[in-house]
Amino acid sequence: MRRFNDAAAMAKRNLAGGSPPRVGTVQNIGGLRAATRQAAAGRPAHGRAIRVAAFTGGAKALSARFRVRQYIAPLAAEGIDVAEFGPGLGSYPPARQWQRPAWLVGSLAQRVPQLVAGWGADITLLHREMISTFYTLEGLTRRPRLLDIDDAIHLFRGARAAKQLAKRADLIIVGNDWLAEAWRRWNPRVEILPTAVDIDCCNVRPLPEQPCIGWIGSRGNLRYLETIGPAMTELVRRFPNLSIAVCCDQPPRLDGLPIRYVPWSMPAEAGFLASLSVGLMPLDDGPWERGKCSFKMLQYLAAGRPCVASPVGMNKDVLAQGDVGLAAATQAEWVAALSSILSDRRGAEALGAAGRRLVEAKYSLRALAPRLAHIIRGIVN
Repeated sequence: MRRFNDAAAMAKRNLAGGSPPRVGTVQNIGGLRAATRQAAAGRPAHGRAIRVAAFTGGAKALSARFRVRQYIAPLAAEGIDVAEFGPGLGSYPPARQWQRPAWLVGSLAQRVPQLVAGWGADITLLHREMISTFYTLEGLTRRPRLLDIDDAIHLFRGARAAKQLAKRADLIIVGNDWLAEAWRRWNPRVEILPTAVDIDCCNVRPLPEQPCIGWIGSRGNLRYLETIGPAMTELVRRFPNLSIAVCCDQPPRLDGLPIRYVPWSMPAEAGFLASLSVGLMPLDDGPWERGKCSFKMLQYLAAGRPCVASPVGMNKDVLAQGDVGLAAATQAEWVAALSSILSDRRGAEALGAAGRRLVEAKYSLRALAPRLAHIIRGIVN
């Protein structure tokens, strides 16, 4: 216990001082001590808090923000303390091939003191693999192990890493039904926990006066937005005042269209979502896309905005739960769906309000944090 707290406290001091993580240091990105203080008042009188050592890809791993980091405070209120450990070098290899051997050695070396500290916890939470597409040190963590999966990582390297992770997990939580079906082939103990949206960060505002369709995401997914370029060109012809907003870490390649590019940052998200009339979530129809957890779509709905989405995987499931948006698979369907919503402001407001209610009930942090707490208590006991 002391080693666990000392390691987390050292990481907090390093982060507070702004110094870069060093090999062998431990990152506690959420601040274990702060979460512990928040939980103290509501902690059960009969025992101490449950301690969770969460191994993630670190501060740059966006999925860890939503699958682990945002749960730290609400879980603390449930009497569960989470310390997040991630490598300063990240879990994804550098683009230059010659840098990868040193990166691999350095990343694994950073994990060693984290593994030691993690043995002071009651449970290990593994968010995906420690090194992208490889099984490495996960088996050295303390049991029970809770494995968290929110992408189709089993599609890589013949699922060798996925099978090893599943074999050594006491329970697996996944983000959607398709992933659950895939992972149950290797471990029958699988629970579905959608990726949560913090609705407190998404205040619903009136629709903008000028029509605006928009997309938010990372550069790796820009290719999906670019596939509907012809449909957006036709929409601009039909709606001359239409603007197209993109919030990303890289501008899109959509020449000739009225693009309003917003560099991505956490503070920019809420304002960007509020500036939209309709959110976009185009996808290809493939196994990788079926593993996606529709988070982009849920963000639009949480902001009270209707969504037009490709009917692929979980997107189709969300659309089936209420009148929250429209499906589109072809260029013509994208034009028709977006034209329908942009032409009917009252209808768009109704779709947005229904989407907000759906997220509040089934996909919000408020709704899902107690479920994750229940899962953690169950596996510990």
